[in-house]
Amino acid sequence: MTSNIAERFAPLFTPQTVAVVGASTKGTALPNVFIRRIREFGYAGTIYPIHPSASEIDGLTAYKSLADTPQPVDYAYIAVSAAQIPAMLAAAAGHVRYAQVISSGFGEVDTGKELEQKLAEAARAGGMRLIGPNCLGIYTPRGAVTFTEVGPKEVGCVGIVSQSGGLGTDIIRRGMNRGVRYSGLITVGNCADLTPSELLEFYLADEQTKVIGFYIETAKDGRRLFELLRSARARKPVVMLKGGRTRQGLAAAASHTGSLAGDERAWIALSRQTGCVLAETLDDFIDTLLIFQTLTPRTRQATDRVVLFGNGGGASVLATDYYARLGLDVKPFESTTVDALAALNPPPGTSITNPVDCPVGTLQQEDGRVAEKILDAIYATGRPEALVMHLNMAAFAGRTRPEVLDNVVQAALRVQSRFPGQAHFVLVLRSDGEAELESRKRDFRARAVALGIPVYDEMANAGHALAALRSHERFAISRSAA
Repeated sequence: MTSNIAERFAPLFTPQTVAVVGASTKGTALPNVFIRRIREFGYAGTIYPIHPSASEIDGLTAYKSLADTPQPVDYAYIAVSAAQIPAMLAAAAGHVRYAQVISSGFGEVDTGKELEQKLAEAARAGGMRLIGPNCLGIYTPRGAVTFTEVGPKEVGCVGIVSQSGGLGTDIIRRGMNRGVRYSGLITVGNCADLTPSELLEFYLADEQTKVIGFYIETAKDGRRLFELLRSARARKPVVMLKGGRTRQGLAAAASHTGSLAGDERAWIALSRQTGCVLAETLDDFIDTLLIFQTLTPRTRQATDRVVLFGNGGGASVLATDYYARLGLDVKPFESTTVDALAALNPPPGTSITNPVDCPVGTLQQEDGRVAEKILDAIYATGRPEALVMHLNMAAFAGRTRPEVLDNVVQAALRVQSRFPGQAHFVLVLRSDGEAELESRKRDFRARAVALGIPVYDEMANAGHALAALRSHERFAISRSAA
């Protein structure tokens, strides 16, 4: 079954031939931009521009129709006027496997609903699967195809389905800046044929995909979506960013993709019954994807006890309150751990109860390596289920040598490697926005994420992601015990 699904979707995620409909001889149309982007992205397959009269476009041999290309087309990118497309697809005569219709003017407007039905019928008559219409394209690093100008080329483990093209672009770009790497992102628009449920089925079976994310406004086959999520038994985390959950949002969704978004209570029920995580904002969505990308959910006991360690007493107090509201327990250490920390003779002003608040003066001892001793004592005696290390980078600037901050971070990484699997380790790097600090943060983030450590800008972001991870753990553990 798994191999069948992989084979079925291979032409979409790793296309060997790409047809582009709507490219101009002047080189200025959106399809021309798409050709340039996939070439720059490293696409090594064959590209077929489709044009009614031109013999060549962008240095590539052009063909009059989708049925005329020398080889069958794995993926067709179509951006011409809506009225032309149904006949074009019907005439493809089994020569195209997947066609993505970028054009709008279909079911998202009242006058286009009938045309959208004809489009879907034409795709079936032409022997292909239809993606869209009214969407931006696909982003698949493993196939070196992208609709967006900026996106990482590395193949990651996060698979995305987005009913919005613009939001899909945001997910790629914002996620990239936070260390998220993708196994693929498909924009599906009006979902006239290929549905989010079918893509979910692929991602669940895809060995490259570890976590699945959805931006969805409606599921025309909602029962199928529910059944897939329920039968998956939370074996892969699914993060859902749902548009149109309020009366006002529902109206916006209807005008955006022609969607009837459904009752919010149904989506909350779906989350409770299937274990998928509902995100409230785009930032929450990306933060949650990142934590599932980098950390492995606990399988015996869900995350509960959290230790906060870093510099910034007020920030620690606020985070303790916030985490408590999320159901995460930042409780004081038992005497064994307090005694172990006290034996290190920390300077006055250091709090060793949890949160562990170490002023910069403490952390700069031994050029920052004192952090290793503190963390060793916490891991050895406190046995945290998660540890959030937070560093106010601005407090180090101008007061310590540059390597001190590096040493603190490296010390944390070494301790984590000595206690593998004991606790989820999360790094929070707080900055005041100063250019040099932001540059160093990007460097730290890249190194940490590569080692499987998620990095967040604020403690609240880290707490929200940890709460989502714990929710998945609880559901998965309860299902495995049932």
